[in-house]
Amino acid sequence: MREFIERWLEPLGANTLFADGFDEAIIGTTEVDEGWRTCYDTGRIMELLVNEHGMSEVEAMEYFDFNIAGAYVGPLTPIFIQCVL
Repeated sequence: MREFIERWLEPLGANTLFADGFDEAIIGTTEVDEGWRTCYDTGRIMELLVNEHGMSEVEAMEYFDFNIAGAYVGPLTPIFIQCVL
């Protein structure tokens, strides 16, 4: 999905930011005044932290809250969505 988004934005001359290591959790993008923001499925990120990084569920939540969702890197900071379906 990341490669698709990068190819799609290239002719537009637009940029977006990605949360490194969580490409499998990308669910899309959304347009904002400054460009495009990448959207991630929070539940899928939790699964990746637990299954691929060996964290407990509590560790994964703490890591996500502090290091991922809590990291502001400018107006194109990714968006993290809690999918309910």
